[in-house]
Amino acid sequence: MSEALRELAAHIELKRPDCVLTTEIANDELTVQIAPSSLLAFTEFLKTDRNCKFSTLIDITSVDYPTRVERFDMVYQYLSMYQNHRIRVKMAIREDEVVPSIIETFPAANWFEREVFDMYGILFSGHPDLRRILTDYGFRGYPLRKDFPTTGYVEVRYDEEQKRVVYEPVSLVQEYRQFDFMSPWEGAEYIMPGDEKAEEAKG
Repeated sequence: MSEALRELAAHIELKRPDCVLTTEIANDELTVQIAPSSLLAFTEFLKTDRNCKFSTLIDITSVDYPTRVERFDMVYQYLSMYQNHRIRVKMAIREDEVVPSIIETFPAANWFEREVFDMYGILFSGHPDLRRILTDYGFRGYPLRKDFPTTGYVEVRYDEEQKRVVYEPVSLVQEYRQFDFMSPWEGAEYIMPGDEKAEEAKG
């Protein structure tokens, strides 16, 4: 499989040097890094080139690197049932960068792009219906960003008096435990059964 992937990587680099930044084969998987400006042309190439024929879009997701200037990696996974290949396409984008939708080439991208928008807040130009898909329409924030608080910003409950769902600021009923990285027994103000024997042995 690695030899076939090397041939595929060489073919892609030869045919589309204007799009490809790097190629890498690891764990029998080919990853191609491209520039965001090349996304539409490269996507069309992967689908139509006779040596590629990546006819199936498996997934679209993103990865958040908050300390990078190009904060997000967009990740596209494709399958060629004709050539029995898989490929991962990655591109780094800034937080304020708008990504072209690939719906025209792969209609299956519709809900994948909506999910990335919902979870990461990344916008897709040319998408016909870019709205939240997993969270509620009034949801605040983007849950898979690294800076999203684990508690969220609001909590949702059904109010019996108002007979409707209400949104309220998060109110924790108890404080989170404070971790000081000591062992569970260090600093304890009580004696566990049997501890007195250890003290007697020391004396």
